[in-house]
Amino acid sequence: MSADPGTAPLWPWAIPLRARIKVLPEDFVVDEIAATEPDGAGEHVWLHIRKIGLNSEAVAEWLARVAGVPRVNVGYAGRKDRHAVTTQWFSVQLPGREEPDWSQQVLDGVEVVASRRHSRKLKTGHLGGNRFRVRLREVAGDHAAADALLEGMRLRGLPDYFGEQRFGHGNLERAQAWFAGRLRPRGRNQRSLYLSAARAAIFNAVLRRRVQDGSWDRLLPGDLANLDGSGSVFPVAAVDEELRARCERMDLHPTGPLWGRGGPGSAGAVLDLENAVAHDWPELAQGLEREGLAPARRPLRLRPRRLDWHWESGDSLVLEMELGPGEYATGVAGAIAALTDGG
Repeated sequence: MSADPGTAPLWPWAIPLRARIKVLPEDFVVDEIAATEPDGAGEHVWLHIRKIGLNSEAVAEWLARVAGVPRVNVGYAGRKDRHAVTTQWFSVQLPGREEPDWSQQVLDGVEVVASRRHSRKLKTGHLGGNRFRVRLREVAGDHAAADALLEGMRLRGLPDYFGEQRFGHGNLERAQAWFAGRLRPRGRNQRSLYLSAARAAIFNAVLRRRVQDGSWDRLLPGDLANLDGSGSVFPVAAVDEELRARCERMDLHPTGPLWGRGGPGSAGAVLDLENAVAHDWPELAQGLEREGLAPARRPLRLRPRRLDWHWESGDSLVLEMELGPGEYATGVAGAIAALTDGG
């Protein structure tokens, strides 16, 4: 099976445009929003790094080499694209040591913007979100329809699929091979990538079903509802007028499963749907359960914190947005345009 499960459309609308994305690294600019600023003291050096043409893991490995520490001593909050210009924080644990002169072993495509001490390691997921500036080139199609669709997404959100970054180059296939006993991950990072890809495939398949039946942006009995902007969820036994109104104004969102041991936590028809998807992907669901992952939930709907756009030179569209952790700018762009990757 592929990382694009099911046969239902990705979106509940027609895609009005065709375009190229990431033709140049400068077409995809990402600035990480820190959840915590370094306080100036402690055994961890936090480095604010701008990179181009490198993924986050490559930079982490470089920092470990320069500092002469194990890779595990280096942390970052989220993986950023390689074919892009991105700015994010990294941390390097250096107890009782001065930090090295990073410029003496500079890596092509890396600029250390600032460094400060902090008492704690930067951990995966500890970020406030990301700001994006995305340029789509060679745009063809109905500009007016795209404008209307973007305005609708700004007001009503869009399905919150995991993007291609979550699947990488063959991570889902490697997860399947691992769960079947044909491969073993090399180290903690590979294990995390494979588990994330497996969870994302099941989530996307559930979301596709909800898109197909029109319930991706409304609560159903048996749902676990997410409070917008938080990790908080609560069970929905029945959908009354108050819950319906809160969902319509995007204060609440229905959620889908991040599969693990113990079941998805939903009930009724929602549980039946989620179990049916897991039945379609038994090697992934069972593999995740064997690995002992605790089940979790993710909103089915993405609500951009900010979404603006403008047209340049007739055939380029620039999207500027602010998204929360785990939300994908390529998902927003892919909702309005059939994309050809120029990277």
